[in-house]
Amino acid sequence: MAIDPVRSLILRWGDGEPPAGAMRALGPRAVLLKNEAELPKRIEDGLWPGVNRATGSRRDADEVASASREPWVNANGFRIHCHRALHPYQPALLDYKPDAKAGLSEGQVVAFDSLELVLADARANGGNAVLTPDQRFKDALKAADTKALAAWNTLAKTAQWFDANAALFGRPPVPIVTAVHDGSHETEEFANMLFRRGGSPRVVAAGSLPKPDPRILVVSAAGLKETTPALLDHARAGATVIIDAKPGDTWKKVKPESDRDFYSLGKGQVLAYREPVLDPSEYALDVIDVATYRRRATRIWNAGAAIPVATEGTSPSETLVIALNYGSKVDQDVQVRVQGLFAKATLLRPEAEPADLKIYKRGAMTEVFLPSLAVVAAIRFLK
Repeated sequence: MAIDPVRSLILRWGDGEPPAGAMRALGPRAVLLKNEAELPKRIEDGLWPGVNRATGSRRDADEVASASREPWVNANGFRIHCHRALHPYQPALLDYKPDAKAGLSEGQVVAFDSLELVLADARANGGNAVLTPDQRFKDALKAADTKALAAWNTLAKTAQWFDANAALFGRPPVPIVTAVHDGSHETEEFANMLFRRGGSPRVVAAGSLPKPDPRILVVSAAGLKETTPALLDHARAGATVIIDAKPGDTWKKVKPESDRDFYSLGKGQVLAYREPVLDPSEYALDVIDVATYRRRATRIWNAGAAIPVATEGTSPSETLVIALNYGSKVDQDVQVRVQGLFAKATLLRPEAEPADLKIYKRGAMTEVFLPSLAVVAAIRFLK
């Protein structure tokens, strides 16, 4: 079967063959990679997804996180969004192996179920991934190890769930926070931190900025070498444009701060840092603060290693929230809010049948509680 970089479930096994029946278990879209030349250009600089472990510790970082210490997550969804902004007609295919290049330390044990997270990390954000199990997983499958087989079957179930719900994934995030990417490492890292901090940004290319839209509250443009007229049009229309480039000579300063200044422009404003932004994580929090927490696209609680993204739905009356959990399964209520007032919310998960959720109105947002969060969940909010 020819490889479809968008829809195929691509498995790189290396030497030898998978155990009998392993490929069949993955479903009809599973393809065993025989020749690397079959693959198009890939995104190969990703990190093995999950929660980083503290040096010398056998506990996950999310298990030792406190109110002042949050888990550090390796996630690759932002790479897909940045790639699609610059190359909208090319497939976004992640391809990294469980090795040091992907951020794994020497001797680090790779959990059998992490291959499911590799797939979910890619598919939930509208891309795909080449699945490369490590030698330990391959040996355990050949030995019919119970835990390895369970992880393999769960991977198959999750892959089939993504296929069945393909129309829900890869849709544009709602544009409340719009992040401009020019192909540089700086703007890519700003997008990374905006996703990680729960900012749910829509990533757009610097060379093809969208027209002003009343839904756009903040345009993140730090890292750009030039403040273009098209960028400033968003401020004139009412948004806040954030830059770390030199402000215009004719702009009216309305609020100076310790390291940045606010300038009035048209119906909106420009927030200009006086020096280049050096801390992407703190910058992401600043961007969300400008949007305000009450007007942000989505929020999640009780799942410190989860990243939520709010996207446009399959109709104008629908908004989707995709929640990806990079840590251990959360076996308690997970609180999720989304911007907008909705009449119905339906929860979709690979491990359970669809379920309607009770909704609560919280100002301009709608709130639901998920009964648990394993790896991935999609919530369909309908007006």
